[in-house]
Amino acid sequence: MSHARDLGADHRPAGPSTSRVAGAGDSARRRALAQLAAGMPVLPVLVVTTVLLADLADGAGMIWLPLLAAGPALAATTNGPRGVVCVGLLAAVLGALLGVRDGVPSRELAAVLSALMAVTLASGLASVLRGRRERVLAAVRSVAETAQHALLRPVPANVGPFQVAVRYSAAAAEARIGGDLYALIPTRHGVRLIVGDVRGKGLPAVGTAALVLGVFREAAHDEPDLLAVVERIERSLTRNLGHDDFVTAVVAGYPPGGHLEVVNCGHTPPLLVSASGSVTPVEPDLPSPPLGLRALAGHAPGLQALPFADGDQLLLYTDGVTEARDHGRAFYPLAEGLERHVSHEPARTLGALHDELLAHVGGRLHDDAALLLIRKPAASEAGVAAAIDPGAAAHAPACEAGCR
Repeated sequence: MSHARDLGADHRPAGPSTSRVAGAGDSARRRALAQLAAGMPVLPVLVVTTVLLADLADGAGMIWLPLLAAGPALAATTNGPRGVVCVGLLAAVLGALLGVRDGVPSRELAAVLSALMAVTLASGLASVLRGRRERVLAAVRSVAETAQHALLRPVPANVGPFQVAVRYSAAAAEARIGGDLYALIPTRHGVRLIVGDVRGKGLPAVGTAALVLGVFREAAHDEPDLLAVVERIERSLTRNLGHDDFVTAVVAGYPPGGHLEVVNCGHTPPLLVSASGSVTPVEPDLPSPPLGLRALAGHAPGLQALPFADGDQLLLYTDGVTEARDHGRAFYPLAEGLERHVSHEPARTLGALHDELLAHVGGRLHDDAALLLIRKPAASEAGVAAAIDPGAAAHAPACEAGCR
């Protein structure tokens, strides 16, 4: 029994310890293989393999060996430095084996392998630099997205008595932000909205858009008269813009009286869609200068009062939509497109318009484009919505009361 206990003492510590060591070794090997597989690009390896098979089939030696450098060079365009080094080492090993097999002179083989390693090092450096640029671009895009959310705040599907939808596309897709602007806010003076286009591109245009939206959001709550809102924006731009800078915009409001007010400052005319589906441009009675250029024109913009019945819709947009051209240089016919796609759901209408616009230009816009559509649903539609979603109906009056 004593001997049995000794055997147990010898085997109990050794067994688990040995298995743990073996398991740890297997795990480390698996991790190393997984990391190697993750860093091994598929396409560059296929290129190296193709060169290998061509050499084995032809046996021409020096003719095929220099092509192995295509592997690490290609890896630098899609993978990190680890992938480049893996492909370069694989190409070097295969090149050495093929050179010995084909009887390539040692000096020529050494020159080929040296060139291959030089290409690998250069490709690895290029991969590192590419990775840094991608990280910088990702950071810039993150900042741009944050700025866009702060500048162009999301618009809810229902604001006051209206159904609302917005579509915005920046021409600088990498930055996701441009010089077009929009805002729609409920106030104690009714729902007020603006759609505008800043002259110029880039960060200066974004700064001007932020200035206009900031003044509009404050003035919309403070000023009972819509023309006074426009006057506040004009004064601010006059103080802060250069002589050649301006902003075209349409400022609209729907006061409690039940009619639609529109002030057009050198902007493209909005499109009024009746309940029957007919589309009519809202041309200004008196053409007015863009915001920031009133001193040059000598007269103030006028206010138009329009009837806006149940089922009517109003589309505000920027010239990036109407000036979008196809391959034949033809402009996009927005009014006709709106007639084709108009529906009782603004989001669906704008989605169809936006898809048709992208198809018209061939996939990418060359200017910023903004679309804002409001619709006044009929009382019967509001009753159906309340029956389907009582929570939404209860939320709408609370929002309006809070805004007042």
